[in-house]
Amino acid sequence: MNRFNDIRSWAHDRNLIHGGTKQAQMLKGVEELGEIAAAVARGNVEGVKDGIGDVVVVLTILAAQYDVSIEDCIDHAYNEIKDRKGRMVDGCFIKEGDIK
Repeated sequence: MNRFNDIRSWAHDRNLIHGGTKQAQMLKGVEELGEIAAAVARGNVEGVKDGIGDVVVVLTILAAQYDVSIEDCIDHAYNEIKDRKGRMVDGCFIKEGDIK
């Protein structure tokens, strides 16, 4: 059993997938993302680690609420970026099609 299955099982046991709303889950994700931003701003590595984990949990539940798996979402995203070209601008990767 992988960790994503553990998360889905935990969420199912707490009725978060079918009993919760997609809007509430999304709001929770934004809240957790804000916590990551605060941890980054403060150089708090443990806070960043905790926040990233929390966001992954939220996204796993949100995907399940849409009846898709987080693994499929990750595969889809990777397949979109795997051959992407671009360059770094001020420490940020800019994809080729967005370079002016």
